[in-house]
Amino acid sequence: MKRLLFIIIAVLGSSTFSFPKSRGAEIDSLLQVLDKTIAKRTVYMSEKEQKIDEIKRLLKHEHSPEKRFQLNTKLIAEYQSFICDSALGYIDHNIQLAKTLNNREFMDESRLRLAFVLSISGLFTQAAEVFDVIEYDALPHHLKVFYCWGYIRYNENLIKYTDHPKYEAVHIREISRCRDTLMNLLGKESHTYLKEKSFKLKAEGAFEASAEIQTELFKREQVDSHGYAMAAMGLSMIHKELGNQSLQEKYLLLAAITDVRLAVKENESLLTLAIYLYEQGEVDRAYNYIHAALDDANFYNSRFRNAVIARTQPKIEAMYLAKIEQQRKNLRSYALAISIFLIVLVVTLYFLYKQIKTVSRAKRNLNTINEQLVSVNQRLDEANLIRERYIGYYINQCAVYLDKLDEFRKTVNRKIKAGQLDELQKLSVSTATLEKDAQELYTDFDRTFLEVYPDFVEEFNALLREEERYVLKKDHLNTELRIFALIRLGITDVNQIATFLRYSIQTIYNYKSKVKGKAAVDIDHFEEKVKKIGTFPVR
Repeated sequence: MKRLLFIIIAVLGSSTFSFPKSRGAEIDSLLQVLDKTIAKRTVYMSEKEQKIDEIKRLLKHEHSPEKRFQLNTKLIAEYQSFICDSALGYIDHNIQLAKTLNNREFMDESRLRLAFVLSISGLFTQAAEVFDVIEYDALPHHLKVFYCWGYIRYNENLIKYTDHPKYEAVHIREISRCRDTLMNLLGKESHTYLKEKSFKLKAEGAFEASAEIQTELFKREQVDSHGYAMAAMGLSMIHKELGNQSLQEKYLLLAAITDVRLAVKENESLLTLAIYLYEQGEVDRAYNYIHAALDDANFYNSRFRNAVIARTQPKIEAMYLAKIEQQRKNLRSYALAISIFLIVLVVTLYFLYKQIKTVSRAKRNLNTINEQLVSVNQRLDEANLIRERYIGYYINQCAVYLDKLDEFRKTVNRKIKAGQLDELQKLSVSTATLEKDAQELYTDFDRTFLEVYPDFVEEFNALLREEERYVLKKDHLNTELRIFALIRLGITDVNQIATFLRYSIQTIYNYKSKVKGKAAVDIDHFEEKVKKIGTFPVR
């Protein structure tokens, strides 16, 4: 038998188990957030479309060419990371408006936007042609900045698209040249200057200095903004160079989460994360994320992203299918092991059945006795429950009765003041009857409560320091003990206690604090100990 069990354990142990890799609480939490965020992509897309529809509504009722140009520019900004073809369409509208207005600045701005959208969508030849048409020297200062910034992004995307060392050096030189020009155009404290400076430092290998600038820029960005996602992506790339894997993952996840929430379909973060997880061996999430990235690229109509995804997706899918096949083999091993185990179990149960049959008679007798004890305990519990509920009901009815009497007194007083019954005025002014009734109620409460819990005062005193214990008349409680007597009955609502004792809520809190200050036990558990006074000891 032992040898057989050993064989089963060996078979199970030889199978390959696949568990998700734990990367720490923060990273695991961010991964879960990303999964939930991806599951809600349609919601974020709907929010994006509503925002676009609002701009279109304004555009529909606008007739000024200049204002239409500005509204088109807002739509281009929304579409340029959402739907490529729509962005290009509104850029064409602006080019036509610029021709109509004969406005060269509008024309140059529209062409620069066209070059940018063409480059991020993968139409690099067309983007280069647009850049060639633009006369850089004739541009105003802010469009020169836009030109350099767009040309840098154009070359960066070409490097990722070609993925070939032979051509990479050319584009790196172009980026360096254009970045120097851009930085000369900007103020040294401006956001764009600092961002490009950090990229320049990164390109030169000064990763610590680059990370310092990027961290400061990241702190300035508003959460769930496109700038926040871009800054997080930049920090992730820098920490990759520094070898800080946990920070690389953290900022990459923050970038991906933000991009999905903003319905950014032309995004690098989710694709980069899928590749990273694939390299780390976490196939399931890599498979899900690469497909989400592919869906985004197709929705955006990005030839550029599709080309990059095409280089990685087959590898991830191959690993994913290999994992599925391994799991299938594991299931066959598990099925065999379980079958053997069931045979052993059936044999064991047969022998156990014989032993159990012998013991069952004695158990029946024991069960009969236990059932009787359970029945007695249930009756005791029921009696206690009825007793406590009855007292609670009785107290509540008395309190309601006192309120009614008080309201009656006020009603009579109002009638007397109205001149209806002069002879009742003296009676309505006096509260002696009410106070007498209240005192009788409390006396009756004390007597009834102490009949149910005759040792309450003694056990309560045991919770207090010796010098603080209460010495009272027989069958009488003071206000402090009445409060805790009500708590023992299960009335813990301070409003109810205050209503019954006819004190303010603050006064009740003061009494409770005063008594707890006398406690010889832990104050935090004082009320719990009071609730156990008079209960049956556990046997």
